[in-house]
Amino acid sequence: MTKSYYFTLIFPILLLFLGTSIIGTKHNNLSQETFIPVAILSILFIAVQIFSIKFRAKADQYLLSIVIFLSSLSAIMILRLKPDLFMHQLIWIGIGLIIFATVVFFADKLLDLLDYPYVLGIGALIIICSVLIFGTDINGNRNWIILGPIQVQPSEFAKLFIIAFLSSFLSENKNVLTLPSRGWKFLHFPPFRFLAPLLLIWSVAMLMFVSLRDLGSALLFFGIVIIMTYVATGKKIYVFLALFFFSLSSYLSYLFFEHVRTRVAIWLHPWNDPMGSAYQIVQSLFAFSYGGIFGTGFSFGFPLLIPEVHTDFIFAAIGEEFGLIGVSFLLLAYLLLFMRGVKTAFFCKNEKYKLLAFGLSITMLLQTFIILAGVTKLLPLTGITLPFISYGGSSMISSFISLGLLFALSTKER
Repeated sequence: MTKSYYFTLIFPILLLFLGTSIIGTKHNNLSQETFIPVAILSILFIAVQIFSIKFRAKADQYLLSIVIFLSSLSAIMILRLKPDLFMHQLIWIGIGLIIFATVVFFADKLLDLLDYPYVLGIGALIIICSVLIFGTDINGNRNWIILGPIQVQPSEFAKLFIIAFLSSFLSENKNVLTLPSRGWKFLHFPPFRFLAPLLLIWSVAMLMFVSLRDLGSALLFFGIVIIMTYVATGKKIYVFLALFFFSLSSYLSYLFFEHVRTRVAIWLHPWNDPMGSAYQIVQSLFAFSYGGIFGTGFSFGFPLLIPEVHTDFIFAAIGEEFGLIGVSFLLLAYLLLFMRGVKTAFFCKNEKYKLLAFGLSITMLLQTFIILAGVTKLLPLTGITLPFISYGGSSMISSFISLGLLFALSTKER
């Protein structure tokens, strides 16, 4: 079995070297120096895999194998789309792998923080409020904090605190939330002090949507709360109420805020202004159409016509050059990652660990769905990243932290 884990590294490393060779050949700058950073990252892949097997022999090693494949794809796509950011992306992937190993090593102590749910909840609020105070508007979203040469997206880390808070809070108050003591006709609710934390997170999601113009994080936070609450309690009333208030708030936001109406107009009628405000989504749709079933071939498409293609729209670039077949394999990788995470949740006996494992797994899948729905016009455009693939340090690091916790939980109580 151990040999099979090492065997899974062959394809990602070959993909990394082959993609680098293709781009280097096309730009006539193929040299030994080109492969040095790629070789270093490959060695780091192998080293982290060996560490994970030696330190957590009974863990689900395929979790790491899937992510290494996604990271390799990320590296060659950034080299294709933004060559000047290639080294930065390799560095972020390397830092992410090191942080993954660190989280796995200190997992037991980190998981002890689940005993302090309100500290986690307050931590999430502090991170979100820091954006309200110190945030900078970039590409229409005020969800960044600039620290010298580094741009940090705090919402990527706030979601980890929210997942941990919900795992602890819902497991501790499951009985109260499952058996409401107050109600009106067919609506029954628990005491307000138990419902207040959930309402607070719903309110924060709407605040991010209206004030920070961060639709992606708002949908992600809102979805995390709904799904985890339903999984913990089994009560559909919470889902119904959450969707009702979110729909009402969204409608009111549409009436009173111009930027919300603009987003909806681009979503519903992109062809009214294909060369202006809707240019990005229109080019994304053209990319998928041009890619067809088999794709144009790596480096033979025109993804650079899409603004910010290396971040929000990297999935469109993959769809154009690898086609429907390549996109299907990518979606299969994310689905396998989710299934392995859910399997980990089933293995956990502790209710907090079970909810945490499920929360981390569903968040990766939900984040993937939101960004894919945005670039295919199924939902209005959002500003979140494709996990482990889009360019960005905040996204890469938070994703590897999630992976490290999930990896550690896969052996916690076996």
